[in-house]
Amino acid sequence: MTEPLELPEARERILETAYELFSRNGLRAVGIDEVIDKASVAKATLYRHFSSKDELVLAFLRRREDRWTHGWVEQEARRRGETAEEQLLAIFDLFDEWFHRDDFEGCSFINVLLEVGDVGHPVGRASAEHLANIRALIATLAAEAGLRDPDEFARSWCILMKGSIVQAGEGDLDAARRGQRLGRLLIAEYRGAG
Repeated sequence: MTEPLELPEARERILETAYELFSRNGLRAVGIDEVIDKASVAKATLYRHFSSKDELVLAFLRRREDRWTHGWVEQEARRRGETAEEQLLAIFDLFDEWFHRDDFEGCSFINVLLEVGDVGHPVGRASAEHLANIRALIATLAAEAGLRDPDEFARSWCILMKGSIVQAGEGDLDAARRGQRLGRLLIAEYRGAG
């Protein structure tokens, strides 16, 4: 009788475990058996909720977008900046704090995309779509700031974001400060008429 009540809890435990493992170790380094073991579920329970590792990875990426893109970057940047320009620059303040944390793990969307290496694969495509959603958020902030050509601006801004993340992964803990300085130049370039 209690089995149906345990299923949502088991699904959540599986997803949380996968989130932690995939975020820290990547996809290839984490096997389904490790997820099962750390989530303390049976193999049949995992496959009842996620028909394949790819399906579990897709759920992980959705959760990452909810938590990282919307729940942290978007909300915190909007909270910290009074204007849209300040909100754009606040992203690098967030990154600076993130890069200095012991649990900095890089961008899961970039990591998964590079690990899969194929945007035609459902997981690669999903990673690219989540990165496009970040770019859309940046374009929205650029439009709110009155910057010209918000989509083109967002593409350039995302190069700064991604570059600073990779640079921090190499050990450059000041990468966000550098990215923010370049971001100020980019904003100035896109202000007003062309």
